[in-house]
Amino acid sequence: MRLKLGMVGGGKGAFIGGVHRIAARLDGHWDLVAGAFSSDPERAAQSAVDLGIAAERSYDSFAAMAKAEAARPDGIDAVAIVTPNHLHAPVATAFLRAGIPVICDKPLASTVEDAEALVRLVTETGLPFILTQTYTGYPMVREARALVAADRIGRVRHVQVEYLQDWLAEPVERGGQKQAAWRTDPAQSGVGGCIADIGTHAFNLATFVTGLVPHALLADLTAFGSGRVLDDNAAVLLRFEGGAKGMIWASQVAPGAKNGLRLRVVGEAGGLLWDQKHPDELELTPIGQPTRILRRGGEGVETPYRLPAGHPEGYLEAFGTLYAEAAGIVRRFREKADSDGKMVVPTVSDGLAGMHFIAAGVKSHEGGAVWIRL
Repeated sequence: MRLKLGMVGGGKGAFIGGVHRIAARLDGHWDLVAGAFSSDPERAAQSAVDLGIAAERSYDSFAAMAKAEAARPDGIDAVAIVTPNHLHAPVATAFLRAGIPVICDKPLASTVEDAEALVRLVTETGLPFILTQTYTGYPMVREARALVAADRIGRVRHVQVEYLQDWLAEPVERGGQKQAAWRTDPAQSGVGGCIADIGTHAFNLATFVTGLVPHALLADLTAFGSGRVLDDNAAVLLRFEGGAKGMIWASQVAPGAKNGLRLRVVGEAGGLLWDQKHPDELELTPIGQPTRILRRGGEGVETPYRLPAGHPEGYLEAFGTLYAEAAGIVRRFREKADSDGKMVVPTVSDGLAGMHFIAAGVKSHEGGAVWIRL
């Protein structure tokens, strides 16, 4: 049986809402049936029409939607939150209190305090909460995680993530570009700019693949864009429990880089390299041996995938994997069944870790690029 999905945010002119809708449809688990697509009632109503949502399930506010959907016998099974950051916590809180599972875009909130309150609420309600850290859905990212866990590269010494974009290299927020306007506004984005928007992806990828627990960081944040309050470039050093080190460079002002995400993990016995430009490939280099190119669907690669080898899987498929896993989690919740133990989809606790990363990065920078304990 297909599950019923609601959405808050993601109306006309939004980017990530459309990505969520495609991902939700990809494997046939979800039907979008309700939404509060904008804080502008006219835009919300028109977005609902465009998406084929019945008029009675198009809402002017997320609070009205949570109340009404919870009362319907055919109410939604989960809500997807695709608003600017400052609304993540209040929207999630309203739906959790209404007894509705949540699928939330990152970062989890705009403050650590809001994130901690969400963790408590999820614990109290026992409701599923999925955080859409997209890059954890790539098959070869999961293969890298499996290789590290299987000790194929030995004890991890260093992890490095580079995430570069160039869309904020010019002051596009001044020209009314919607995505830029809210991401450069601390009232909507929170205390972090680039470090929150894509730095959290880099941080999550580093910890997801290695399983390392960070205990301190040092950050140098820069707002290169004239008149910007929030950072558009972040350089972060990490220290992990056990002695491993890490490095993150996240930038949205790097000309020539559109969405350049690269991960390198160095261990005592070998190294791994994954680049989103070639998402179906993973380099494995044991010390003293030639580099092996592992390919999704290839010999010796056990990570699940949806398309036959040689048919590329990319960003939308990775996002779709998270929605497919979210469907499994919600179904088991509805059936009061135990977890199958196979899901690795990020949750509210990963979101809290991301918020601590942002807050510590800002604190480190404001203190003159000093080490801050996590």
